[in-house]
Formats: sequence, structure tokens, C-alpha cells
Amino acid sequence: MNWLLEDTFRRAMTEAAAVGVLSGLVGVHVVLRRLSFFTMTMTHAAFPGLVAAAILGINVYLGGAIAGLLMAAAIAALARVRGQGASAATGVVLSAGFALGVALVATQDGFNHDLSAFLVGSILTVSDQDLAMTVGILAVTAVGLSLGGRHLLFAGFDPAGARAAGYPTWLFDLVLLLLIDLVVVAVVPAVGAILALALIVAPAAAARAWTDRLAPMTGLAVAFGVASAVGGLWLSRIAEVATGGGITLTATAVLLLSLAARRRSRYLSVRSGERTVGSPA
Repeated sequence: MNWLLEDTFRRAMTEAAAVGVLSGLVGVHVVLRRLSFFTMTMTHAAFPGLVAAAILGINVYLGGAIAGLLMAAAIAALARVRGQGASAATGVVLSAGFALGVALVATQDGFNHDLSAFLVGSILTVSDQDLAMTVGILAVTAVGLSLGGRHLLFAGFDPAGARAAGYPTWLFDLVLLLLIDLVVVAVVPAVGAILALALIVAPAAAARAWTDRLAPMTGLAVAFGVASAVGGLWLSRIAEVATGGGITLTATAVLLLSLAARRRSRYLSVRSGERTVGSPA
């Protein structure tokens, strides 16, 4: 492991923990509002923005965020075309955005390592500036969700009731869109556009297997997100596999183990209830 400097690994560990917390916080709302496909589109839409920003020498996070917002606007515009559904528009934009990113990478004298890393992530190359940006995004996201997390869910599950209660549902939808966009641009450089969705969705889906209440679900999702990111990074170091793949595999394992454990718990509860009902008085 002499190729891996300790300070580099510690910085990557801090980045992984921050990304894990971010994924858990926003992933809960993605899962509850069934926005996984939309989030996957955002991860692929951010890819060309990150690449273009790297080529132009500007902040890659800014490029990814702008690209994500532009793609979201394109989805909304296409979905309004008569005869076109939102799912069809999302699929088209997803493919177009990803293809644009690949085309931009290919223009740089072949597949440059730094640019192609946006596909599968390169958390071991994060700089202090990248880490500071991720922590800043985490602070903004945490404050936003602490102030309006329940309102976001209310507006998502019962928009008519929210409007009747005087809530600006369009504003809540816009806030959630911006939060997803911010999290995507923070996660993609760490684990890549192809693998980012798993880290955003899997910890929250695992948490939902244990509870339906927002507060404990969020806490579990954050814990699972950190465990997935940090554990995957350690797995990549021990097994000498790609870090993005290690993180994604760990997140998937957390989800599968949670689903299996929850199913066994329910099975044991049913069996215990049957024995109680069948026991003599």
C-alpha cells in the first residue's frame, strides 16, 4: 500500500464521511418521493457540466450544478410537449447528457484520466478545496432540511392539502430540486456519475426497511451512508479495488442485509404471534 499516502487517505476518509452524510440526508426524500430515476438523470446530467468546467478551468462543482439545472429545465420543457410524458423526457435527457459528457472527454486527446474519473469517481484525488466545498454543501443541505424537511414531505405527498394550507408547493419542489442537484455535484466526483445513484438511494432505502418515521429514518440513512462510504473506502484499500466500486458494493450490501434482517424480524414476529394465539388459556 506504499502508493497510498496516509494524508491522502485521511482526506479521502473525511470526504467519504461527508458524502455519506449528504447522501443519507437527501436520499430519504429521494426514496420517499420516488425520485430515484430523476436523481439518476441528475447524476448523468451533471457529468457533462463537470467535464466542461474541468476543460475550461473553472470550478467543477459550479459546472455540474449549472448543467444539472439546465437538464432539469429541459426535462420540464419536453414533458410539456403534447404526447410526451415526463418519463420519456427524462430518459432522453439522461442519455443526451451522458453522451455529451463522453463526447467532451473524447475531444481531449483521447480519454484523459482526470476527466474520465468523473465516470467512476476518484475520491483519493480530492483536494482540500474539494473537501471544503463538500463540507459547505453539507452545511447548506443540513440547514435547509432542518428548517423545511417536513414541509418538503407534506408538499410532496399531499400537494393539494399543502396549497390549501397556504404553502407555496412550487417553492418546496424547487428547494428539493436544488438540494438534489447540490448533493449530486458533491457525490459524482467521489464515486462517479455511473455509481452515484447507489450511494444516494441505497442507505435511505435500507433505513426505510426499519422505520416509516422521518426523524429515525433520516438518522439511520445518515449512519448507513457514512458506513457505506467509509467502509467502501476501506474495502478498496484492503482488497485493492476501485474506490467507487468498493463504496457502491458496500452500499448495496447494507441495503440487502437490511432487507433480509427486516424480513426475518417480521417473520419471527408473525411466528411469535401465532404461538401466542395458539397457546392454551
